[in-house]
Amino acid sequence: MPDLPNNHPAEEQLYGRVSELIELARRKVITSVNTTMVTTYFEIGRLIVEHEQQGKERAAYGKETLKNLSQLLTASFGKGFSVDNLERMRSFYQTYGSQISATPSRKSEISAATQLQKPNFKLSWSHYIKLMRIANPEERRFYEIESIENNWSLKELQRQFDSALYERLALSRDKEQVKQLAEKGQQLQQPQDVIKDPYVLEFLGLKEEAAFSESKLENHIIDELQHFLLELGKGFAFVGRQVRFTFDEKHFRVDLVFYNRFLRCFVLLDLKIGEVSHQDLGQMQMYVNYYDRFVKTDDENSTIGIILCKEKNNALVEITLPKENNQIFASKYQTFLPSKEELKAVLNESTETEE
Repeated sequence: MPDLPNNHPAEEQLYGRVSELIELARRKVITSVNTTMVTTYFEIGRLIVEHEQQGKERAAYGKETLKNLSQLLTASFGKGFSVDNLERMRSFYQTYGSQISATPSRKSEISAATQLQKPNFKLSWSHYIKLMRIANPEERRFYEIESIENNWSLKELQRQFDSALYERLALSRDKEQVKQLAEKGQQLQQPQDVIKDPYVLEFLGLKEEAAFSESKLENHIIDELQHFLLELGKGFAFVGRQVRFTFDEKHFRVDLVFYNRFLRCFVLLDLKIGEVSHQDLGQMQMYVNYYDRFVKTDDENSTIGIILCKEKNNALVEITLPKENNQIFASKYQTFLPSKEELKAVLNESTETEE
């Protein structure tokens, strides 16, 4: 804040409120400009497609048409109308044009064109260029919803796609729940909904072949807490690290404690650089029981415990935990981006097994 002449508190408060108002107005202008630009590109794509569909002759010379159109638009309006960009606008309409539906007009004099309900674009043009490259419509719709709801930047969208978020969530869901991912995005209604397997921690900068301790892993997570919260998912707030509690004159520490505002519960994380053991699972069960009995309030839901481990034996985890377990989970982590092809193969195998 700049220095005020006489440094009056009331004037400083006025300056602060006016500044917030101006910043808000500027953000709205930027959002409005982006929305208008994306909608305009959609309409340009529609005009190009309709022009090409008027006859085989025009479709055959589509490339030449775009070249001529690009030259005319560039001469009149400057950059932004290259042949490649015009082709993207055409693809944009072809991808999202199916979302248009006719709606009745209250005024008969309004033309038929204005009676069309166009998609409500809420992301930047750069976001949609990235989304159009996703071939699977359900996967594309999932990332669009998540980008809007979580206000992902283009960089965050790219990172979530590269880390195969859709496939990782789909692996822990049945076919109906996978369909809901495409229709509603990630919905947090039960503890299982927050779990990923694996968690991808490539942003920590820990090389896969390098040896590191659990304390080093924890330190790197704290250093990259913003990225780690993004990887955890929706609604997570950081509570503390090495959170101590005392029971029966013995001291215990939970590596990382979070709170999820959607599930309204504590989420405890224990870090293991090796394979998870039945002792680790038993220890987490004790942590969860303590929080449920002595920390959480009556109106909060049961605590969730997640052991992040380098390796796990699914059979051991299953036989150690209660049959109807919905509180304790063991998930692998990896310090490199996964292969989307490998995850898709696993997803296809699990789908075939269900059938």
